[in-house]
Amino acid sequence: MIAGESSPGLSTVADTSPSVDTGAGPRTDSDPDPSPPPLGVLSPSRASDFLTCPLRYRFRVIDRIPERPSPEAARGTVVHSVLERLFDLPAENRTIEQASTLVEPQWSALVEAEPDLAELFGGPDGEMVPDRLDEFFTEARGLLDRYFTLEDPTRLEPVEREMYVECRLESGLMLRGYVDRLDEAPDGALRVVDYKTGKAPGPGYEQRAMFQMRFYALVLWRLRGVVPRLLQLVYLGSGDVLRYAPDEHDLRATERKLGALWAAIERARTTGEWKPSPGPLCNWCDHKVRCPAWGGTLPPLPSTDDTATDANGSEAPSPHTSLVDL
Repeated sequence: MIAGESSPGLSTVADTSPSVDTGAGPRTDSDPDPSPPPLGVLSPSRASDFLTCPLRYRFRVIDRIPERPSPEAARGTVVHSVLERLFDLPAENRTIEQASTLVEPQWSALVEAEPDLAELFGGPDGEMVPDRLDEFFTEARGLLDRYFTLEDPTRLEPVEREMYVECRLESGLMLRGYVDRLDEAPDGALRVVDYKTGKAPGPGYEQRAMFQMRFYALVLWRLRGVVPRLLQLVYLGSGDVLRYAPDEHDLRATERKLGALWAAIERARTTGEWKPSPGPLCNWCDHKVRCPAWGGTLPPLPSTDDTATDANGSEAPSPHTSLVDL
């Protein structure tokens, strides 16, 4: 169901959240880790990469080819940062005006961490073009303005923001990622919220978009023993909210799908066959230039391959995020 109203019963939340337990148990630095190394590591984006195009997964995880930052992805990072910090303010101060004032400081902090991002708004001579940066700020503020039409942050007290989650399934597969926001009702019901700065998917693609949220729901269920009551994708680009109420059957099916997905990744690693899946999303892929489906030449596979390590497992918003993830 797509709607524009926040769900009733989840607007008031608890003040604190239990600490995340990965199931490892207490141990000291001097104790050997009794757990075997994980079978592999998956995050929602990398799982989605392989489902969309195995070759894209290879370029990102096996070859670890750097991807160029983009203004759109940088804007998404700034908007995520503003929405995270908006909840640091007292409820009565969570206004459109306050959110707007946070945009430029968050951009400055991003550039301080990654100075090369300033080049996104430079001219041919390398000098900053103020009009381009002003347009960037205006677009970011426009997304934040739309957020206030979808939710009332003065009525929300998230228990977690940009929460890192990680769990190991019984199969040995490690799942990890960052949850944009976690709300908890007085009765303990959980709502998992993810912000997207792009537009909502068209009819027939909603379930594919919800895959990421089922992934997070599975991790939270394994960590906390509670199936989240509601999964919510907030599309700031179009002003839509996509919601889904999972159950244990859904999450067990998601776990089986992830197991099958990892088996497919292992087969590709063993055979060296990372097949491209050309389609409309290729126009937003940094690796199109080297893809044989578009006349490119594949680079040789690295001499060492550690697919147990996710090259971008954190899932934190980044100016290097692909446009298809926004």
